[in-house]
Amino acid sequence: MNIFFKIVKNMLQTTLLRGGLLFSWLKNFKTFRADHYSVPEQESTVTKLCTELTDNMIIIRSKLSNSSDFISKELEIDGVHLQLLLCEGMINTTNLAKLIITPLMELKLENHTPDAFLNWTRRSLLGSEQREIYTIEEVFSSIMSGFVVLLIDGLDIGLALAVQGFQFRAVNEPSSGVNIKGSHEGFIEVIRINLSMIRRRIKSPSLVFEMLKVGTKSATDVCIAYMSDTVSGEMLKQVRERLQRINIDVLLDAGYIKPFLDSKRFSMFDGVGYSERPDIVCAKIREGRIAVLVDGTPFVIIIPFLFSEHFQTLDDYSQRPFFVFFMRILRYVAFFLSMLLPGFYVAIITFHPELLPESLLFNISTAEETTPFSLMAEALAIHFIYEIMREAGLRLPRPIGHAVGIVGALVIGDAAVMSGLISAPMVMIVALTALSSLVVPSLYESATILKFAFIIFGGLWGIYGITILFAAMLVDALSVNTYGIPVSAPISPTYLYSWRDVFFRSNWRSLSKENLRVQDLPGSELNDKGQKRL
Repeated sequence: MNIFFKIVKNMLQTTLLRGGLLFSWLKNFKTFRADHYSVPEQESTVTKLCTELTDNMIIIRSKLSNSSDFISKELEIDGVHLQLLLCEGMINTTNLAKLIITPLMELKLENHTPDAFLNWTRRSLLGSEQREIYTIEEVFSSIMSGFVVLLIDGLDIGLALAVQGFQFRAVNEPSSGVNIKGSHEGFIEVIRINLSMIRRRIKSPSLVFEMLKVGTKSATDVCIAYMSDTVSGEMLKQVRERLQRINIDVLLDAGYIKPFLDSKRFSMFDGVGYSERPDIVCAKIREGRIAVLVDGTPFVIIIPFLFSEHFQTLDDYSQRPFFVFFMRILRYVAFFLSMLLPGFYVAIITFHPELLPESLLFNISTAEETTPFSLMAEALAIHFIYEIMREAGLRLPRPIGHAVGIVGALVIGDAAVMSGLISAPMVMIVALTALSSLVVPSLYESATILKFAFIIFGGLWGIYGITILFAAMLVDALSVNTYGIPVSAPISPTYLYSWRDVFFRSNWRSLSKENLRVQDLPGSELNDKGQKRL
C-alpha cells in the first residue's frame, strides 16, 4: 500500500513540475512576442494646412525626408505665390502641361488675391477630377495617387487635380476562370479601371461604390461594391465595420483582408470567395452579394460565397442544361475523388481486401510485395513528391517549369516503378487524384490537406477512420455561416426550388422568372423582406 502511495505521489510531483515548466514556457513565449513583434499603431494625428506656404512646405519636406521622387515647383501666377507638388512617374506629363501649366501661365486676374485665384480654379475645369484638401495627410495621399496638388500662399486650402499617368497592365483574359464562350476580359491591378468594367455592365443608379482607405502606411484604396435595392442592410453594415476596424500596416493584396472578412477562422472551407472576372462579380452583386475591390490586385473578394458555387463556371450559362448537369456532376465526383481516392485505396488494401475481385487483388498484391514501404507510407511519400514538383513548376519561369514536368513524369512514373520504390497501381492512383484536384481549382488547398488526412486515417483505422473523418468534414462544412447566411445553402438547409441552379441548371425561361437574393436562401438570418434598404 505504501508503494502505491509513493507511486501516486511521484506521478503528482512529475505532473506539477511539467505543468510549471509549461506555464513558464508560455510566459516566456508571451514576453518574446511582446519584445519582438509590435502591433501596428494607428496614425490618428492630423496636421491641418496653414496659411503660410513656407510653413506647409517645411512640414511636407520633413515628413518626406527629401524623397527623390517628390517634385515641388514654386510658381508666381499674376502676383499669387503657389507650390505645385507631384510624384515623379505617377502623372501624365502631357496632360499636366496641357490642362494645368498652360492655363496657369496664361491666367490674368482682375483681383490679384489668393481668394480670386481659388475662385478661378473652382470655375475652371483643370484635370479630369478636382477636389479641395485641408490636411497634410491628404496632400500625401493625393500626390501618391497621381494627383497634382496646388498650395496657395495665404490660404489653408489645397487643390488636388487628377492627371494620372502611371503604367499598368492592359486589360486581357484572366488567368483563372477561363471560359470558352462569353467575355474574355479580366480585372487588372488598377482599381479605377476595375470599377469602370463593373459599371459598364450594370448601368443602374442602384449600383453603389464606397471608397475607403486601409493600411496605416500604405493607405490602400479599398472599394465596397453593391446594389442598394438588393443588398442586405445588416450584412453591409457588418462588412463596413470590419473593414474600418482593420489595423494593418501595409495592404498589398486582397488576401491580407480576407481573414478579417471571413466569419469562421478555423475551417477547411471559406465563406468568402475570389473572382478575376467582371461578369461573375456583376452576377453576384445582382444577387445581393458585396464585392470588395483592393487597389493593386486583380482578384475581387465576394461576400458571401456559397460552397456550390465552386462547381459553377460561366460557360454553364451559355450551354445546354442537360450538358451542364453532366459537367457539374463530373466536377463534384472529381472533387471527392481528389480527397477520398488515395485514402480509400490504402484502407481497402490494408484492412478490407475482401471488397476487391480476386484477380484485381492478386495483381495489386503482386505489385505491392516488391515495395519496401507500407502502403500508407508509400501513398504519403508519392503524393508529397507530387506536391513538391507542382510547387516547383508553379514558381519557376515557364520554360523551366515544363522541364520540371518532364522530370516529374520520369520520377513518379517509370523510374519509381522500375526501382521498386513505388508500385504501378499507386502511380495510377496519384495520376487520377492529381487530375481530379485540378477540375475545381478554387478548392485545391482544402482537397490537398484533406487528401493527406484521409490517407492517414485510412491507413490507421480503415474505412471506419475514413467514415469518421468524412463526417467531421461534413460537420465543418455545414457549420460555416457567413454574416448569417449558411454557406452550404441551398443544399443544406434544403429548398428544392433553389436547386434549379445547383446540381442542374434550369433554362433561362425559368431562371428569369424570379431574381435570387442571397439573403432569401433557406436558413438565412438576413431575410429582410419588407424592411427599408440602404
